[in-house]
Amino acid sequence: MTTVRTPADWPVTEEEARAVQDGLRARVVLDEPGPPPGTGRVTGVDVAYDDERDVVAAAAVVLDAATLDVVAEATAVGRVSFPYVPGLLAFREIPTVLAALDALPCPPGLVVCDGYGLAHPRRFGLASHLGVLTGLPAIGVAKNPFTFTHDEPDALRGSTSPLLAEGGDGREEVGRALRTRHAVKPVFVSVGHRVSLDNACAHTLALTPAYRLPETTRRADALCRRALGAI
Repeated sequence: MTTVRTPADWPVTEEEARAVQDGLRARVVLDEPGPPPGTGRVTGVDVAYDDERDVVAAAAVVLDAATLDVVAEATAVGRVSFPYVPGLLAFREIPTVLAALDALPCPPGLVVCDGYGLAHPRRFGLASHLGVLTGLPAIGVAKNPFTFTHDEPDALRGSTSPLLAEGGDGREEVGRALRTRHAVKPVFVSVGHRVSLDNACAHTLALTPAYRLPETTRRADALCRRALGAI
């Protein structure tokens, strides 16, 4: 397990964090399809908090994309690096998540975040932030739609509906509600970096053969909770 210090130049105010988002958002790549689903490696990242001790634990779990077997895993722990502010949650997690990714013994391939990419009020959620900082293709698969609207997809697995943001130019598609299990609540998929939305949904379906949430998220969630309990 890696122990992480908050970088000396890390933002400490909301204004500083928003300025960092503004600067990095221009570097998001949206015109690449990303790796084909079911090939190579795919890595889930997740975090767990102990608010009383002001500690966060991050986990990165690498799966073989074809078999969903675990290839490698790593954890890191550190102090929570930013206060809780909606829309700026990535700043609480990024240093520790990056340390977990860096501790992996192999390239992670596609990164799957338990959260958002473009489906974010400032169009720069954790999946986009991680993707830009690492250069890796990344997607967000969230449990809820944040502030965005959507129609219910059809009940069949694989059905989708647009996740929409209201704006001055009308309604913008920032992601998709995706049914991963028949008649079960959808997940909410958005592009992070270097992956198309169609491909992000295809990856999510490939990662959900038996449960609503991707195997990447399920494995990383269990590992970061164990890491937090071991501190």
